Amino acid sequence: MIKRVAAVLCLGLMSLGLTSLGLLPAWTGAPARAQLDASLANFKERGDLRKQINNGTVGIVAGGIDGTYIRIASDLSAVLDRGYDLRILPVIGEGSLQNVADALYLKGIDIGIVQSDVLAYVKREGIHPSIEQRINYITKLYNEELHLIVGPGIESIADLAGKKVNFGSEAGGTFMTASIMFETLDVEVQPTDFDQALALEKVKSGELAGTVYIVGKPASLFRSIKAEDGLRLLPVPYTPELLQTYLPAQLTSNDYPGLIPEGQRVETLAVGAVMAVYNWKPDTWRYAKVERFIDAFFSQFNEFRQTPRHPKWREVSLTAQLPGWTRFPPAEQWLATNQVADTTTTLRDDFQAFLSEQAPGVVNQVSSDSERDALFEQFLLWQKQRTE
Repeated sequence: MIKRVAAVLCLGLMSLGLTSLGLLPAWTGAPARAQLDASLANFKERGDLRKQINNGTVGIVAGGIDGTYIRIASDLSAVLDRGYDLRILPVIGEGSLQNVADALYLKGIDIGIVQSDVLAYVKREGIHPSIEQRINYITKLYNEELHLIVGPGIESIADLAGKKVNFGSEAGGTFMTASIMFETLDVEVQPTDFDQALALEKVKSGELAGTVYIVGKPASLFRSIKAEDGLRLLPVPYTPELLQTYLPAQLTSNDYPGLIPEGQRVETLAVGAVMAVYNWKPDTWRYAKVERFIDAFFSQFNEFRQTPRHPKWREVSLTAQLPGWTRFPPAEQWLATNQVADTTTTLRDDFQAFLSEQAPGVVNQVSSDSERDALFEQFLLWQKQRTE
């Protein structure tokens, strides 16, 4: 008798709980068993749907709303989304250092878009132990340019000594690269951590002497600047010390007509953007869904080079190696078993011309594969600038 009462109570409590969740309609006089069976089937169906949605969703932490990272993540969503089987969820991020932490620890984040120098920086600072084993890359994306916007009276980087210059969030890649650049150039400034839109207004008002922003050109935030605003893009010198880590780059009047006079260029630096991923074990469901993302992304890569996708996609080579990083095994395996066009193999003659013109005598000083890769990246950028 007691067991029968307990069973009835359990059945009643279960039905009450399911009713409150919207999974079981209020009792209508139909046999309790039939209604319960139907409700449990409904509950199971919803549970399967929850599992399907989570198994098919790839979270990508990118950058701020005005940056290139979030537009790249948005393009990934637009091209690759195919319902519950694969859904790309772009997430606004705080910058490269935080994106690495999110890829390591934040639930729901599978991939982070970061700067290529972040891994070396994290290792140097000892921020995340064994980072080189825990974080891999899927592909190098494109190069991002360093933008140094200054107000009136600033003619060189030396003029910024002792003045307030915005580096952005301390968790961001811009802060990291700006710190390295000013330290390398031996120019001591007072860093601030405002968001880029606010920092730009403070440069206009004279509260800040300048602001640094690492972003793929053309940055939408700076496209609206007019000549009468009194701002300018400050050149960054190509010192040998900086070129050990960064690539030479140029910004043109076509990129920013309100900041650069027509037909002129401004020298600056560039750093690679990377699609980073946690090094999941092969027998995990997170490994499986990232593998499914890689197959879709690599298979449909040519679609990213078409309008209306971001023009930076045209700079991406899926086969490009990234010194200091390890490629995620599914990406390595995909590239090994699928033929991918790599136009760089046809450019060796032009590369020799680049060496003769830009770096005479440097060939004998190149002693490692990573140095050769970095030099060839510089060549590709040089060749692109010749055709602009």
